[in-house]
Amino acid sequence: MKYRVWILALLVVALLSTSAVVLADSVPAVGSVAPEFTLPSQEGTPVSLKDYRGKWVVLYFYPKDFTSGCTIEAHNFQRDQPQYQQKGAVVLGVSVDSADSHKKFCTKEGLNFRLLADSDHKVSSAYGSLTNLGLVKFASRHTFIINPEGKIAKSYTDVNPNQHSAEVLAALTELQK
Repeated sequence: MKYRVWILALLVVALLSTSAVVLADSVPAVGSVAPEFTLPSQEGTPVSLKDYRGKWVVLYFYPKDFTSGCTIEAHNFQRDQPQYQQKGAVVLGVSVDSADSHKKFCTKEGLNFRLLADSDHKVSSAYGSLTNLGLVKFASRHTFIINPEGKIAKSYTDVNPNQHSAEVLAALTELQK
């Protein structure tokens, strides 16, 4: 019995390690064209990346509505909305949760920026931001700053939700010089 548990644990570690390597290789490179998408927002309306051509876009992926880290990150992006608007930037959040879940999350947490539902996982996958744990799939905590021409200007794959919005604002300031 102990032998089976040890083998199972080893397989889980191998799966997680392999998944992380695959995700790291598939993150779009800085300078490359950002993958296009159209996803439903919490309002049920379709949102396309091309709708924001000419603006800076902060596209952030997060694991799950109503979880502590995701709520902190969303609150910080909400708190800083006036600064993003001042920089001509829009914040778009993406997770694999449904548009209905996003609507409830926005209502409960007082969020007024758009959260997009990637229920079929295609956009998270295109941005190298999908974690696959067998039956459970969720978006990894990654962020991409997309310039007005639609190219990846900066990417983050190691995000601390407590300070991330301030970090992104500082990067926007540098990128816009």
